[in-house]
Amino acid sequence: MGFTINEKVTWVGKIDWELRRFHGDEYSVDRGSSYNSYLIRDEKTVLVDTVWKPFAKEFVANLKKEVDLNDIDFIVMNHGEIDHSGALPELMREIPDTPIYCTANGIKSIKGHFHENWNFIPVKTGDTLKIGQNDLVFVEARMLHWPDSMFTYMTNDNILFSNDAFGQHYASEYMYNDLVSPDELYSEAIKYYANILNPFSSLVKRKIEEVVKLDIPIDMICPSHGIIWRKDPLQIVEQYMKWAQDYQEDQISIIYDTMWEGTRRMAEALAEGIKEVDDKVNIKLFNTSKTDKNDVITEIFKSKAVLLGSPTVNGSILTSMAAIVDLAGGLKFKNKKGAAFGTYGWSGESVKILTQHLENAGFEVVNQGIREMWNPDDAGLDRCREFGREFAQAL
Repeated sequence: MGFTINEKVTWVGKIDWELRRFHGDEYSVDRGSSYNSYLIRDEKTVLVDTVWKPFAKEFVANLKKEVDLNDIDFIVMNHGEIDHSGALPELMREIPDTPIYCTANGIKSIKGHFHENWNFIPVKTGDTLKIGQNDLVFVEARMLHWPDSMFTYMTNDNILFSNDAFGQHYASEYMYNDLVSPDELYSEAIKYYANILNPFSSLVKRKIEEVVKLDIPIDMICPSHGIIWRKDPLQIVEQYMKWAQDYQEDQISIIYDTMWEGTRRMAEALAEGIKEVDDKVNIKLFNTSKTDKNDVITEIFKSKAVLLGSPTVNGSILTSMAAIVDLAGGLKFKNKKGAAFGTYGWSGESVKILTQHLENAGFEVVNQGIREMWNPDDAGLDRCREFGREFAQAL
């Protein structure tokens, strides 16, 4: 069932407590999520977004308890992805002629998913829909994170329906930022940004600057996933501005996989060497075969530098590391340094391969890396410690 946000807006979405994977199997969801849909009742009644397809029948049944479907004057679709639009076919069977407001790219996206020629009304930045005491103002947000994405701003009540921006995959019955754990909320928000929005950071910065120039008051930010920002809502906007500007913390992440513990021992010796030079820096080690890949990506996002390690296997690197470097390449991290390390038995290509991945991903490669044959002895571990010292000094 829904809950009241204010006298005009009701949340009518779905909290998904069981969700653990998203975007197929690409994104891990540790705390569930929500699909936020909003019902606005002014002189006109407007539905903003729907929910993911598996919950379509439940969504429509619950919506009927809130409003006579025939009283819905307009539907606003801020984004056509299935987790937002999945209940549209079920809903449109009931009210097939209701106008759907979305961007031109949104029309293409929704038609591409459902192959229906509904009553689409294309909108662009600055277009306004009068609904009574309030207006809805549309702001295109291309590539945040799809070409069809947009924000919808509700005047007078000063609510920004921000679509995927400022959201998190986070399930809670509390639903407001001042009621949930700030540590959990921040953890899910930065993970969401690092894994989904980081490639579009320049566009994030530009769009925020564009909205700021409009000089509109924002009293609440209602995203499509997770928690609603009602206490100091602009705090998440300010955080996005920091994250969008080549973000880094005083952290070095050592990320590796290992076969017979040799590469792990190298990683630990590297950490010891770094610590000898800089005992303040936050050093974190992650075995990619045992650590969730999205959590590793989040730590790369937070890091000023990374060391990537793998033994050489079949002239290449271990598959868990291959997945990480491929993800990192697509996420377009900036303002980060790196180097590679690994063990080998005879051919020893892994360090060269990892170094090439770092260069391709836009990292500043500090040096050409270090490799040790088989399982490093005490002298080999000393060389790793020295490499760690040199790496820290180069930062």
